[in-house]
Amino acid sequence: MRAVEHPEVLAEAAAGLSHQLQAHLHWMAELLAPHLATLERKFLTRLRMQKLGPSQRDSLASITAGAAAQCLAAGEPLSRFLEKVQYRGRRLAKLGLTPTAVVAALGEYDKLLSAELLKRCPDQVTNLSWVRNQLHFLVILSLNSAFYQVREGESQAFYELFRVEVESRTLEEMLPRFLAALLTYTGADDGRLYLLEEDEKTWISRGVRPGEAHSVPLGNAAQTRRDLTRPRCIAIGAETASMVLDKKWHRSFHTCWSVPLRAEGKLRGVLQFAFRKSYEWMPREVELLSAAAERCWLAAEKARLLEDLARREEQVRRLAEHMVEVEESERRRISRELHDEAGQSLLCVRLQLEMLEQELPAEFEPWRKRMNEVREMTEHTIVEIRRLIAALSPAILDQIGLAAALRQLIGRFRNLHSAEVRLQLPRKLDLPKKMSIILYRLVQEIFNNIAKYSLATRVNLSVDSADGCLRMQVEDDGIGFDVDEAFSRRDCFGLSGLRERVALLGGTLEVRSHRKAKTGESAGWPELNRKRERANAGKIGIDRHGTLIRVVLPLPPRNEGAERPKRS
Repeated sequence: MRAVEHPEVLAEAAAGLSHQLQAHLHWMAELLAPHLATLERKFLTRLRMQKLGPSQRDSLASITAGAAAQCLAAGEPLSRFLEKVQYRGRRLAKLGLTPTAVVAALGEYDKLLSAELLKRCPDQVTNLSWVRNQLHFLVILSLNSAFYQVREGESQAFYELFRVEVESRTLEEMLPRFLAALLTYTGADDGRLYLLEEDEKTWISRGVRPGEAHSVPLGNAAQTRRDLTRPRCIAIGAETASMVLDKKWHRSFHTCWSVPLRAEGKLRGVLQFAFRKSYEWMPREVELLSAAAERCWLAAEKARLLEDLARREEQVRRLAEHMVEVEESERRRISRELHDEAGQSLLCVRLQLEMLEQELPAEFEPWRKRMNEVREMTEHTIVEIRRLIAALSPAILDQIGLAAALRQLIGRFRNLHSAEVRLQLPRKLDLPKKMSIILYRLVQEIFNNIAKYSLATRVNLSVDSADGCLRMQVEDDGIGFDVDEAFSRRDCFGLSGLRERVALLGGTLEVRSHRKAKTGESAGWPELNRKRERANAGKIGIDRHGTLIRVVLPLPPRNEGAERPKRS
């Protein structure tokens, strides 16, 4: 049965009863008035035999047909009694009784009432039975609404706690929102969340506003921890002063609910809620707040771990960034030394060889030929050193920019390898210096790998920018490789280096590769294979042999003021 969510609906239902039913209810109330006290004593005795507590017995006794009779005999309308049923129903739900148990208890009272009516007015039992059934229906309807309201409040509280845990980005943001959600559930006038410091002698107090935190020293630390290790409903006073951690509450509030945050058998914190009037909590509220405290502590630990992980990742990122700067600085140093020392020395050697070759007499022709060979070898070494200098620290990257440096890199690749390379660049490629260097090194590493391993005949490189992102994609029709195996190998530094450089800029790296079929594979489908080869069908890295590497990097804002490559 669906719950009635508003008491006024029940009041309208009660007001809509026929005058005949209203008259029968009043007549039954007058008939039962002298015997209600006896019926209630018998009912309470049965409830006591069922081991129900005093609060549960009191609430059940106030929603019986006898309680309705007392209400009507006192001149109150039936709607007033149904409001009391809703209030008592909510208490019964919070006291831990199930709807089935409540209905069963009311059935016990109905048995006692039937026996009494049969003895007092046997000729009116049929008429009164109809009246009692109508009243019982309204009571059940009210109880259903009351239980629904309690369960809905509990579900809403846990949903809000879950939402806070998911949405909060930091511990400082999460804890006040946790506390605010529980304040809404309890209806408390104030609340604080305390976390025990590592020295176990100081609390860190947090309120409902972010940043509202301060230290609370403990007087008798050991005794206070023992007092707060279990849930307590505290009547604020001199005897309980040490258990109420906010000393300002002693002047303004009468009741404090205290719920411990425990982990591994130790007290880690406390949730405390203050009420301006005396307000004893119910078992169901204790269970929910204890579960919420456990969830709060676990969420706090998770948030701490995530914050610590974020700090460590930031340290690693800064270290990696520093290592890239050190690497580039070392590349420039080695490049300068090769140019100033080895390069200049080899030029002098070449010049001396050329002079000696010219000065040799004609009869030393065999020696001239050998000196010519040595000179050519020296010239080849000079060319290689210049290539190394350009690879170590391309001056064109600082002087003209990334686009020109990439074109120069591709030009050198074409000179050394027979693969056809297609280059697609945007008209304007103006990036911060750090991003330009890293992107250049990415392309350099990818093309080095292509030259060493792929045996590709066609390579496509494209760079573009849109939607605040820079996208770089390299495709080749080489033999392909196993991506998972390559990333898992400890001696495979190329892909790992790519991933680290991309992560340094907060980007994403995607690598797809499909191995080239060996001779004889798919022999049963020769015609299909020929058609696919002619049509160049499929996607590289998926169903076509070759490798695709895609890099997406976030572009910094234009007003960030990052250093840009120099233009000549």
